[in-house]
Parts: sequence; C-alpha cells; structure tokens
Amino acid sequence: MTARLAVVLFNLGGPDSPAAVKPFLFNLFSDPAIIRLPQPLRWFVARMISGKRAPTAAAIYEKIGGRSPLLPLTEAQGQALTSALEAFDLGMKVKVFVAMRYWHPRAADVAKAVAAYAPDQVVLLPLYPQFSTTTTASSLKEWRGVAEKAGITARTSAVCCYPVEQGFVQAQALAIARVLDANPDQRLRILFSAHGLPKKVVAAGDPYQVQVEATAKAVARALNRPDLDWVVSYQSRVGPLEWIGPYTEDEIARAGRDGCGLVVVPVAFVSEHSETLVELDIEYRHLAEAAGVPAYHRVPAVGTDPAFIAGLARLVAAKVGRETVAPDGEVRICGPEWSGCLCKG
Repeated sequence: MTARLAVVLFNLGGPDSPAAVKPFLFNLFSDPAIIRLPQPLRWFVARMISGKRAPTAAAIYEKIGGRSPLLPLTEAQGQALTSALEAFDLGMKVKVFVAMRYWHPRAADVAKAVAAYAPDQVVLLPLYPQFSTTTTASSLKEWRGVAEKAGITARTSAVCCYPVEQGFVQAQALAIARVLDANPDQRLRILFSAHGLPKKVVAAGDPYQVQVEATAKAVARALNRPDLDWVVSYQSRVGPLEWIGPYTEDEIARAGRDGCGLVVVPVAFVSEHSETLVELDIEYRHLAEAAGVPAYHRVPAVGTDPAFIAGLARLVAAKVGRETVAPDGEVRICGPEWSGCLCKG
C-alpha cells in the first residue's frame, strides 16, 4: 500500500464576512503569544480590544469586499504545492491541508481531517518565512495540542523557518526586477516592509527581526545591481507599546524628502491580505502622495509564484522520512541569543 504524506499549511486566517470581524479579532488577541497576560485578565483585555477595534477593522475589510482573501489564496498555494510535490515523485500519496490560526478552518477541525486521512507522515509548513513566537511558534503549539486530541500518531516534522530559501528569495527578486526594468529612468528605493512587533517581544529573544533583515539582504544580493538603494521597515503597529523600526510611514516620509520613488515589497507576507491590499496599496500610497514621493510601486506577494512553490516543495521533501517530532531541532540560522527560536544548535 502506498504511504501517505499529509502537509499542513499554517497561516493567520481572516474574517470571511463582516459578522466575523469581531470574533476573529477576539481569537487573535486572546492568543497568549499576542497578549502575554495570565487568564482571566487576557480574556478581558482581548474582549475590550476586539470590541474597540472591530469597527475600524470592518471598514478596512469593506475596502476589499467585506472579507479576507487569505483562505482562497492559501488554498491555491496548497494546490500548487500538491502538484510540485507530485513532480518530486516521493513515493507517497500527498495531500495538503490548510489550517488557520484565528479563523476557519481552525486547527482542531483540520487535525480531525488529517487523522481521517491516516497519514504515515505529517509535515507542518507555516507560511511565515521568518520565524516568530507570535506566528510560527503559536501555530505549532496549537497544532501539537489538537493533533494529540485527534489521535494523530504519524511521525511529524516541522519547517521552522526559511527566510533565505532560494525559491522564496528568487521570487521576490524577480518581481522587484520587473518593476526596476520597467522604470529605468526613475530614481527608486526598495522598501522591504514587514509586519512589526513590539520591541519587548524581540528583546525577549524573538528572532523575527533578524530573519526579516536576512531576507532583505538575500534579495538585494540576488538582484545584483550596482548602487541598489534599499531599506527594511515595519508596518501595522497598534497600541501604546514601542515597536521595532524604522516604521514604514517614516521611511515613506524620508523618500519624499529625498525626492526618491519607492518600490514597496511585502517581504514577510506570502499572500495578499488586508495589510497589503489596504495598508500598502491604499493607505501608504496616499501617504506617499502627500509626502511628495514621485513614484510608488508595490510588488505583489509571492503567492503561487513557481519559484516560491518549488522552494516550499523542497522544504517539505527534505523532511520526508525524518524521524522527528515538531519542532525537529534543525541547525540554527540565527544566533543563540535568540532564545525564542525553536531550532537547536
């Protein structure tokens, strides 16, 4: 009988209707990886923040049809990954599942579906190229709990992170190159924009920032263009805490002062969603116009780019046959000072 491989793709999730916005936000802010308070205080804070932010978030989603496009886009990535893995001829039947952290399909339901599939091996693949305790670690922790309850006994391994994976880097570099080649007479600065984190999270050992910067350096190197002007910035900050910087809006203002056009790259987002379609495409574009930025180009997320999907397939194939339990103790790509990293070494 042919062995079976289950690949579980993890992503944030997003509301699928206006009515889902508030409960989605509550799920987000009640995650102990996001609001690091004990219960029941965290529950009360999550309820307060989700209620306060729901109208603003609903208005944001209204601009993109009243719902997040993340699930169908992730499902398309799953289909593309299935085809890529079948081309690898792993000697296993492959099925890709999608699990969202804060909205449907939730991990508990997906774990039941994986158990019914009865795989011989499970590979966990977060769609977060750069590891963070707030994203990858949170998703893997939740999966371990629900997988045990669902009775999944197959050997399981996880891809911890892949900030400089060849296909991921190539997909971003090619997309940027297309913009640069189409606008040879414009003075352009590459703005690698990533979702921010509170400084205290990074100070506690989260390697996300150093991995984001590693991605940007790898993409800039792959572009191999003399005098390439580029910078990393961070977007989407909320609340009173100090967040890692520089902030994307500040870099947009600086480009205006410098009389420099921008090529904005969602360096940590692999799919389009509200942070790209609204924050980058609408809000920051308006900010750039007001700041006098002479040109504003936004590079699409890598999505189902063949190079990116091929890279994901290589990551999964490298896990097949590994007798490990997630996280599986790979050699670190970040230094030992980043205690939040799941890798050994």
